[in-house]
Amino acid sequence: MGFNSPSKIQETALPTLIADPPQNMIAQSQSGTGKTAAFLLASLSRVNTNLKYPHVLILSPTYELAMQTGKVAKQMAKFCPNIEFCFAVRGEVLQRGEKITAQFMIGTPGKVYDWAMRYKFFDLRKIKVFVLDEADVMISTQGYQDQSIRIHKQLPKDCQMMLFSATYSEEVMQFAELIVSDPIIIKLKREEESLDNIDQYYIVCRDKEEKFQALCNIYGTVTIGQAIIFCHTRKTASWLVEKMVKDGHSVALLSGELTVEQRIAILNRFREGKEKVLITTNVCARGIDVEQVTVVINFDLPVNQHGDADCETYLHRIGRTGRFGKP
Repeated sequence: MGFNSPSKIQETALPTLIADPPQNMIAQSQSGTGKTAAFLLASLSRVNTNLKYPHVLILSPTYELAMQTGKVAKQMAKFCPNIEFCFAVRGEVLQRGEKITAQFMIGTPGKVYDWAMRYKFFDLRKIKVFVLDEADVMISTQGYQDQSIRIHKQLPKDCQMMLFSATYSEEVMQFAELIVSDPIIIKLKREEESLDNIDQYYIVCRDKEEKFQALCNIYGTVTIGQAIIFCHTRKTASWLVEKMVKDGHSVALLSGELTVEQRIAILNRFREGKEKVLITTNVCARGIDVEQVTVVINFDLPVNQHGDADCETYLHRIGRTGRFGKP
């Protein structure tokens, strides 16, 4: 899989997570440092292939992240024969009365809750390992929080819980400690939240036309593998795509209103290098790993619903580059 030695989060978290009796954990580590591999290895070690029902559950905030996590899990499971996977995500359809026999489930909160509580495809009371990926957004965003809490309430008391994220606000951490009993906590100091191998620069611009000119200047002077450009709204993202295409750049647009099939196709084309630039809203801010990305541009700086600076989203965005020690 290309791992030569464990990252800091892996060597810190894994011995605890795979030990018996199982320990709960709330873990923080910068973007791109191998958190996914840490919780997947721990989760895979708990699978009992004799059981023909889901007993490992990983919740992700988006379809794209759930599918990417599943891809990595399947690669790792090559060394663990007879583990079956299922994906509780948009577009997956089961027949009424069907019972899921796969041991390992990865999904988004709404779909997982529906499959368990409305359709009874599986039983949350039989889950032995529960992972909340991108735990900060799963706890702090109202819709995700409601669904995640409902799922959490159905889990057995002896279920091992793992919460992983690159960022945790104080309020989110307090809430996490309330819902996870007696956790081991791995937390970064505020100044450690950004990776040292990501160089950060800013350019002062008066309007979006000046921003576009600055973008063109960057392209003229910097050697770029692939780039992700983040915009605050779909409208700005569409405007920027139009401008860049006119300027002769090969670009793709990824935003929330696209269908599942369109989003998969766009991400696959970008991963294959068919487009060098991906312009997106916050759909790609978390967890999406494209090895060739060398530049991340915040065309608009992220803000929360109150218009205040959203530092957590900023850290997740810039973490799309500098993955696992790469410059």
